[in-house]
Amino acid sequence: MENWLLSIINEYGYIGIFVLIALENIFPPIPSEVILTFSGFVTTSTHLSIFGVVICSTLGSITGAVALYRVGLLLDVERMEKIVDKWGKVLRLTRRDIHKADAWFDKYGPWTVFLCRFVPLIRSLISIPAGMSNMNFTAFFVLTTLGTLIWNTVLIWIGASVGDSWHSILTYMDIYSSVVYIILAVAVATTVYWYFKKISNR
Repeated sequence: MENWLLSIINEYGYIGIFVLIALENIFPPIPSEVILTFSGFVTTSTHLSIFGVVICSTLGSITGAVALYRVGLLLDVERMEKIVDKWGKVLRLTRRDIHKADAWFDKYGPWTVFLCRFVPLIRSLISIPAGMSNMNFTAFFVLTTLGTLIWNTVLIWIGASVGDSWHSILTYMDIYSSVVYIILAVAVATTVYWYFKKISNR
């Protein structure tokens, strides 16, 4: 896959970067780390500039994020209630669970959207629950733009700084991703533990 991504960037430049990053947001398995670090590297030997790459990649990210936000709007609370009414026993969910999750996102959603922009894979998918909870679009747009701009700028700058060694950065990104996933797993496990402990004490 990497060779395919790199050939597109080499051939289509800014437009290729925009399209690839937009698709990366909609189809998270496409690695933004590869796209962004290589895009930074090519600025050292082509007409592409770091500023131009940052702008195009950020616009692509926002386009993909807004698309997933719209998908989330289609799966609003009312529709989720219908799904739970039909499949709740299988999914082990109730309407109350849906409303609690929606209330949680209403309270912490803005910070969640911003911070998740720095978490591989989740950075894309977080747009869906934002739409499902009907998060204010302006707030979603601004926080998504800020988080994405920071993430893209850092990776592109690193790619440009290390030059031919850009590929070695991916090893460190894998380590970063693993650490973040472990932290998230521990946080989720802790939350679940305290939730069930609270229920058992009732």
